[in-house]
Amino acid sequence: MATILVVDDELGIRDLLSEILNDEGHAVELAENAAQARQIRASLRPDLVLLDIWMPDTDGVTLLKEWASNGLLTMPVIMMSGHATIDTAVEATRIGASAFLEKPITMQKLLKAVDQGLNKTPVKAGPALAAAAVRPGGLVTEFTVEQAMTASVAGAALPLAGSLGDLGPQSQQLFNLDSPLREARDEFEKAYFEYHLAKESGSMTRVAEKTGLERTHLYRKLKQLGVDLARSKRNAH
Repeated sequence: MATILVVDDELGIRDLLSEILNDEGHAVELAENAAQARQIRASLRPDLVLLDIWMPDTDGVTLLKEWASNGLLTMPVIMMSGHATIDTAVEATRIGASAFLEKPITMQKLLKAVDQGLNKTPVKAGPALAAAAVRPGGLVTEFTVEQAMTASVAGAALPLAGSLGDLGPQSQQLFNLDSPLREARDEFEKAYFEYHLAKESGSMTRVAEKTGLERTHLYRKLKQLGVDLARSKRNAH
């Protein structure tokens, strides 16, 4: 049994996570904001923290940074959010977050992340972790420290899933994670648009609808990224 601190300003989320974790035999402490989380952290040493990013007083990334700078980040911290971007994930993992869960959180993903967090020594993750966790649309899905450790052994190149399902060879792409963030982002965006162009048989109209971009903006973006439209159409057949 572990002591787990759940920090989230939404009562429904706190109750749900508490119920699931209690059923697994864990002792759960609840905090609805950063101030309460600080008090609980000062009075006991939780074995793991589930920390929401968007909170009214102090956001989760700021609290994570505060704990890290004060030597209080002695436990795995799993970040949670329904609106996180790659920049947020990169910052959180650089500070020391061990995993990231996208809301709504399923019981299976929650228990998997908690189990991995409790059974592994927390290590400081790097930007390679977040880069490997981005999915089309810019949102971040579940990732763990294990992926970052694997990346460092493999030479900082990780496969990136094109979606949550297995969509075939075109959904996998290797990226140079040693490159600057802007370059890495351009690599991802290029692969993202090439993937959708191939999936939509080169139809700019359908790709524009899929990505939420106007056709003019889409053409400009593809030209900027150096996407070969003719090649994309050939790959679609």
